[in-house]
Amino acid sequence: MKFLAITLIVHRPDPVTGLQKPTHDRFREVLGNALLAEELGFDGFGVGERHERPFLSSSPTVVLSYIAALTQRIRLFTAVTTLSLLDPVRAYEDYATLDHLADGRLDLIIGKGNGAAQRDLFHVTPGDQWDRNAESYEVFRRIWREDKVTAATRFRPPLTDAEVWPRPYQRPVRVWHGSATSKESVDLAARYGDPLFSANVTHPIEPYAELIRHYRERWEHYGHDPARIAVGAGTAGVYVARTSQAALNAYRPVFEANLAFQKESGLPVVFETLEDFADRSSALIGSPQQIIDKVHRYHEQFGHTVLHVQADAGGLTDEQHRASLELFQSEVASVLRDEIPDPPFSWAPVAPALADR
Repeated sequence: MKFLAITLIVHRPDPVTGLQKPTHDRFREVLGNALLAEELGFDGFGVGERHERPFLSSSPTVVLSYIAALTQRIRLFTAVTTLSLLDPVRAYEDYATLDHLADGRLDLIIGKGNGAAQRDLFHVTPGDQWDRNAESYEVFRRIWREDKVTAATRFRPPLTDAEVWPRPYQRPVRVWHGSATSKESVDLAARYGDPLFSANVTHPIEPYAELIRHYRERWEHYGHDPARIAVGAGTAGVYVARTSQAALNAYRPVFEANLAFQKESGLPVVFETLEDFADRSSALIGSPQQIIDKVHRYHEQFGHTVLHVQADAGGLTDEQHRASLELFQSEVASVLRDEIPDPPFSWAPVAPALADR
């Protein structure tokens, strides 16, 4: 199993202290978390893309390029690239450039994105977002593989023998499809034989397991080898301590503050208590053995071999956050890497092009 640390660069007051860092300091914190992830042995670091409050992740290519310059080993992920909002030609140019600067360490997780504010900003409607996502991905995929592209597009000017530079470093880059509830995203991934990343962070396991089963069915429907499926999954929170009670005690202020925020904002509340959250959500809160057991329970339903955890402290102190991630790597990840082997084809970097053409 492989492990990612992911941030959406949420920028709102700390849920426990109520203090909000300046924008500049929040970006510096993201850079520090990326360096910490590489230091502790995480396999990847991901940055989301959102174009509305309370997120600062509107320019993931810029943030990831800076992280690429600071790091040596860790793979860089987008989480997710909102192709329904983007011109696929411009998106390709940005990510191909980033992949060169990162020496081929880039992976993409794509998705349609969500949120009315960012749809309005880019003049995307709920009725056309799925078609935009599919068209943008098809064009993006072709540009990465073909030197000249002709495409009769609906949502951008058509392409005729279009050459797009720079030519890529990885040919092709690996693209995961991120999905929380959408069969459309799952079908798109299965159609092209691409890996799936389940954003299973809001509800109990059942709806996400059903979606992954649908992905496997559609994968076989499109004639792909079932043995070559790769699935990743998320977590709703993480805190590892020596004992279950110590973990619950440390995480309780975070949970209660987030619960209060949900209620004040009129957001749906799925888990009313910390104990229920730790038991039935994808959050990993407990002792190392409890977390190992929980990941196995999810693996029985998902068959996933890649797992992401939150890169940000999210209400924990910096000391608590680092101690939790250190324990996660030393006593959880080290065990799961052996007990849940990762298929080589789902992680091995794609060979770079021998030369630009």
